[in-house]
Amino acid sequence: MSPLILRTATRVLMPLMVLFALFMLVRGHNDPGGGFVGGLVVSAAYALLAFTSGVAEARRALIVDPERLLGVGLLVALFTGLSSALAGEPFLTALWWGGLGSPLFFDIGVFLVVIGVVLTMTFTLAED
Repeated sequence: MSPLILRTATRVLMPLMVLFALFMLVRGHNDPGGGFVGGLVVSAAYALLAFTSGVAEARRALIVDPERLLGVGLLVALFTGLSSALAGEPFLTALWWGGLGSPLFFDIGVFLVVIGVVLTMTFTLAED
């Protein structure tokens, strides 16, 4: 079992890491950050929880199966690219609807894919 200090620190750090990851996701298209970095930060938070409290607890905290996140993320990224193709633009050309743009939705897809891939590998290796 992990030390009490590490378990307590994980309970404090995890929400902060997820919040920071969301900040990185939203900030990321034209500045450092984005879906990839945000996904890595969220994955690190859940990996830390898995190492301190066990994989079963981390899976319960995640709520959604990581493989499902991977699939949904791939679909979001694909539909983002197809939306520009359906608008008569080249694949993955940025489209803007008011203040929202398709790059944000693509970053959300990447965010979900990275979380799904990293946590699938982490949980699988930790369970063995």
